[in-house]
Amino acid sequence: MWPRISERNVEKPADRNTPANEPGQEQIVLLSVNPRAGARSGADRVVALESALADRGMVTERHTDIDTIAQRAQAYFEDGKLHTVVAAGGDGTVSLVLNHTPVGVPLAILPLGTENLLARYYRLTISPERLAELICSGQTVSVDAGQANGRLFMLMVGIGFDAQVVSEVDRRRTGHIYKWSYFKPILAAVRTYQYPAMRIRIDEQSFSEPVCWAFVANVPRYAGGLSIVPQADETDGLLDLCTLRRGRFWPGIKYLAAVVFRWHARLRDCEMKQAKRLRIEPVDGMAIPFQLDGDPGGDLPLDIEILPGRLRLVVPADKQ
Repeated sequence: MWPRISERNVEKPADRNTPANEPGQEQIVLLSVNPRAGARSGADRVVALESALADRGMVTERHTDIDTIAQRAQAYFEDGKLHTVVAAGGDGTVSLVLNHTPVGVPLAILPLGTENLLARYYRLTISPERLAELICSGQTVSVDAGQANGRLFMLMVGIGFDAQVVSEVDRRRTGHIYKWSYFKPILAAVRTYQYPAMRIRIDEQSFSEPVCWAFVANVPRYAGGLSIVPQADETDGLLDLCTLRRGRFWPGIKYLAAVVFRWHARLRDCEMKQAKRLRIEPVDGMAIPFQLDGDPGGDLPLDIEILPGRLRLVVPADKQ
């Protein structure tokens, strides 16, 4: 496991200029490393990326403390030295880094998490050497981000049952996380979750009829290979909402089967809508949890909006 660490690598080849900058101008790549991401340590991949970047004339700094990342990113951004910030971890790490770096700074992903949904979607499950090439080439795409109660997210917001599972996984977590780490929390949620109803207001319209499940997506990816909101598009300036009306165990089993076989949108108690802003509240005052990109977010009420083009993401050319 990584200790809480800050490291700077200033090795530069003597016969190269800094890419895309004036000769001799220092360009810095910050690496924000989550030491608990995924099922095992990703230390070897982080070191390999640092080495590959140094070979290309980049100065790198590695930190595990997000406040240090925020301070360094702002200072280097203001000085014109910040080239890219790398989120080395899972989807939650990407969101955390996005929330602590200046607008317009390119963000790269070194996937070290359990699901790595955003990295898989953008075909970034690649070697550190290849990622270094992408970073130095400056290949980026402008994509939307969501904002929920002031926090940015890239993938989705889940409200209700799945957020209860995420909260339980987080409560039990002591180190690295595995896919089977979700098994007992899912069983616990099946036994204890009460499916309290919520209501949703879309773009300042009146509130909807009460529902027991809600998913708000920016990217058409969800854990376990599920496709709950397959039409979501992270470049259209809109959020995609999926709601399911009924609570309790057996309706939940029906919904899960429908999602697995991708016919849930045809159910009479399923609704799919798009919005720029959403307000979600509990109907009867019961606590209803929500999760952001696989990390606990808190309890309702929840205000969500889309921020078009908020992120510059380093991607391969075929995903631009």
